[in-house]
Amino acid sequence: MTAAAPRTADEDPERAELERLRAEVRDLRARSRAHPLISQAQGMLQERYALADGDGAFTLMRQVSQRFNVKMRTLAGVLVTTPRPDGRTVLWFPRRVRRPEPALGFMPDESAGGRSRGAVLGAVLDRTLAVVDTDMGNVQTVDRVRGGLRIERHTGLTEDFVDFFEHVGEAGTSCAKAARDLTQVTVRDVESDPVFTEPARAAILAAGSRACHSVPLTSATGVCVGMVSAHVEHSLRELRTSQLKTLDALGAEAGRWLAWHERTVLLDALEYLHALGRVRGGRRPGA
Repeated sequence: MTAAAPRTADEDPERAELERLRAEVRDLRARSRAHPLISQAQGMLQERYALADGDGAFTLMRQVSQRFNVKMRTLAGVLVTTPRPDGRTVLWFPRRVRRPEPALGFMPDESAGGRSRGAVLGAVLDRTLAVVDTDMGNVQTVDRVRGGLRIERHTGLTEDFVDFFEHVGEAGTSCAKAARDLTQVTVRDVESDPVFTEPARAAILAAGSRACHSVPLTSATGVCVGMVSAHVEHSLRELRTSQLKTLDALGAEAGRWLAWHERTVLLDALEYLHALGRVRGGRRPGA
């Protein structure tokens, strides 16, 4: 007698409901992590520009977020960690020197000037996975507020993996080691490598990853501004010298671009936010 094929979530109402509830919990967790930061930024804007209420501050942030194609969480993070503007000046950064956008060999030239942060991070991930020959991986950036690394893009990984590693600290993972040592890190066997804490090891194995390779994204001054990691379903041999050189170049190019984006696009966004606040608020900052 032929065994019945397992039913999919669409065919099993209970399973479908369980998946829906899991997705809802993950969404609530993500919102709960971002909400305090955004609320803090709203309060700062409301006080700084004497706005009528928090909704007015949120409206300003949303307008700037859309204009500069920057996530609200990213905008809030740079807002709360940047020294407030001088109330005697119209510009927030009056002596800022603007630099040209760095070239990116892994993206087409015609996209220059119109590259979004998300598109660049997506291209970094795609190129890394192609070099390592896998379809699982993620990109992280440095968390300005909490320190450590925060996932921004991912593919092929389970939602439980993404939820567990949404933020990682300075130890207990291969990406943390790569960020600390500013060097590529290969984990040939997740099950036995001592770099992981036991909860991290279990979370990676549960996602179907048996090995991984992490590449730091570094600025021109040698500061880690992000990380890209590839995961594979089997034990991994040491990468060839040509692969390591390609990934080194990728990490340097992407790191320089991310540092430029923070010094240019994000500060442009804050400058515009400052201008809007002065126009719509009840007083000038510092008054």
